Amino acid sequence: MSDRIFGGIGLAIAILFAWQASIIQESFLTDAVGPKVFPYIIAAVMGISSVYFLLKPDPEPHWPRAGRLAEIGLAVLVLAAYAELLPVAGFVIATAVAAAYLTWRLGSRPVESLIIGIGTSVGIYIIFHLVLGLSLARGPFGF
Repeated sequence: MSDRIFGGIGLAIAILFAWQASIIQESFLTDAVGPKVFPYIIAAVMGISSVYFLLKPDPEPHWPRAGRLAEIGLAVLVLAAYAELLPVAGFVIATAVAAAYLTWRLGSRPVESLIIGIGTSVGIYIIFHLVLGLSLARGPFGF
């Protein structure tokens, strides 16, 4: 039964997401694809996945224990804080902190997680900003 509840909630979110994508205002300077296509794709994949859970639920789903659920909730809070701090701290710092925390929770040692977080942040910055020329959030140090 819990799979069907999960599928129903996911389907409702997918429908809401598609509806929100449909009201995106398009400017006359958009490309041929437009800003609505990517949200529609995400809503479609989420909707199809949710319908699968509704039609073919697992007979005995294994849900994580309370401690693991709390850890997942904390990871969600870290990602929400990342989105909020991105304009303030900048891409490099915010990404390094979020990536370091998440890799630590996935099993790396703290020092390894810090190195991975910084390496990921700097690597993505180099590829997206310096190579591809995309604009990323600037932090207090100008990068």
